[in-house]
Amino acid sequence: MLNGDDPRTEPQHFTVPPEWVTFPSKVAFRIHEAKRFFDHMEVNSSGVTDLFRWGSVLAGCDVVAVRSCLELEADFLRLVEDLHGKPVIPVGLLPPSAQFSEGGVDGEWVTIREWLDKQAQGSVVYIAFGSELTMSQNEITELALGLELSGLPFFWALRNGNDADRLPDGFEERVRGRGVVWTSWAPQPRIMAHESVGFFLTHCGYSSVIEALSFGLALIMLPYAIDQGLIARVFEEKKVGIEVPRDEEDGSFTRNSVAESLRLVNDDKEGSAYRENAKQQMMTLFGDQNIGDRCIDQFVGFLGSNRKLHAVTQQ
Repeated sequence: MLNGDDPRTEPQHFTVPPEWVTFPSKVAFRIHEAKRFFDHMEVNSSGVTDLFRWGSVLAGCDVVAVRSCLELEADFLRLVEDLHGKPVIPVGLLPPSAQFSEGGVDGEWVTIREWLDKQAQGSVVYIAFGSELTMSQNEITELALGLELSGLPFFWALRNGNDADRLPDGFEERVRGRGVVWTSWAPQPRIMAHESVGFFLTHCGYSSVIEALSFGLALIMLPYAIDQGLIARVFEEKKVGIEVPRDEEDGSFTRNSVAESLRLVNDDKEGSAYRENAKQQMMTLFGDQNIGDRCIDQFVGFLGSNRKLHAVTQQ
């Protein structure tokens, strides 16, 4: 929103970058995402809209801290600063540590590692959609059958154990040996760091994307929540992965679109750029400790020099 005045009033207005984005970008909502976005513009039981609360927080703070860095998205960070007229300070990407202590390794990780050790290097698709997402029956069915059709080895961390009861009949038997459906806690950073894992099928939660890219995994993106579609567009522009095609109006996807997306990123020719960019560019950037240390030092220094300011932190 520029100077508090936003002329966009219909969902279709949000399917292109707004006029105040002054640099080339394709980061915008799909129409089905824009329709969901408008749901947050309705007054809910709190008496105000979600956007009102978010805007009030931004208006009331003196500085915005963002989990990012200039090396990743300098244009967007400077744009947010210009739009809101207050300092925007990147605090770094804050990836997980790539070093894992071997002390106290639990039996579940041992079982997972034994399966991963049997797979070819960089061949496994790791699938995880966080702990809060609830998928419809049709979505679970199409995703499962897409994994089956792809022919690729996969490890699916199905956090909600009840969802395992909604898998297609005979699915686990048909993919046995090639695919694992894991219904208890999964040590995500350890799995991502394993040399057999090369791809990450994700809902595009920002923390999960940062984890995956810090280990150099190419992304297959299936966003759900309001911000996740925009996150997917950012990293698709950086050519470190692709989005699973969806129906523009209702956001549905098919088993074929899942399978084809997986095969494309894995393809020796077409997928090589995504894999190389994730492994070389993103892994190098996300793993650069000097960048992270510099961001934190600058943020701490700013807070030390401006002790009376109020900050809002954005992931």
